[in-house]
Amino acid sequence: MSRADELFICMCRDIIDQGYSSEGQVIRAKWEDGTPAHTIKQFCIVNRYDLGREFPALTLRPTAIKSATDELLWIWQKKSNNINELNSHIWDAWADKNGSIGKSYGYQLSVKHKYKEGEMDQVDRVIYDLTHNPYSRRIMTNLYNFEDLHEMALYPCAYSMTFNVTGKRLNAILNQRSQDVLVANNWNVVQYSILLMMFAQVCGFEAGELVHVIADAHIYDRHIPIVEELLTRPQYPAPKVYLNPEIKDFYDFTPDDVIVENYQKNSQVKNIPVAI
Repeated sequence: MSRADELFICMCRDIIDQGYSSEGQVIRAKWEDGTPAHTIKQFCIVNRYDLGREFPALTLRPTAIKSATDELLWIWQKKSNNINELNSHIWDAWADKNGSIGKSYGYQLSVKHKYKEGEMDQVDRVIYDLTHNPYSRRIMTNLYNFEDLHEMALYPCAYSMTFNVTGKRLNAILNQRSQDVLVANNWNVVQYSILLMMFAQVCGFEAGELVHVIADAHIYDRHIPIVEELLTRPQYPAPKVYLNPEIKDFYDFTPDDVIVENYQKNSQVKNIPVAI
């Protein structure tokens, strides 16, 4: 079975069986019909994925790996905050009439900062340090800029990456303040696994371990029956996922440079309600 399936099942069982309900609390999120979107949650889930062992894609349901890569590159490579530069519609509900999501996600990565080596944005600083100072304990990014929060359509959920080189392996910690487990969990895991693989390839390392820390891991009330059904499905081995080895510059990657082979999976879950 896929290790991602194992971790997902354990996490969901823990949330459903041992989690805390938001019933009785004042909550922000609502369903499309205006009903409060309550959740059951666990605090501080930590999942570890060894990319040297296998690629962490769910087989309980398919994850659209190339679409996930497209959104990742929209944020980290294009450093965009405009949905007109994205090939999917997952951000439509948060965009203004011009397509902007405000000073969020890609915008924060586009801002240049002054260093003794010159001006660089956060992505270029990571690549610079992995190339010139690979054993530094200061290689990280942060999208949670308090000064700009009031101009963001949505506060960043996955907000920080910390990179750490151990021997020949590049490892990373993804910090996430909040996650809709059914909708976003494996999507984010796949995205940041690919980002780790990309940085490892262009900076001369092997992809190591992705550690995913979620402060508030929750399942929405209307998602619980869907998750329960997912957990009963058969499980398959993880797919093989690798990058086009010809790419040596992070800014040259496209979704087509992510090669997916032998992805055996169950059918997709359709019409999942999304709380806003």
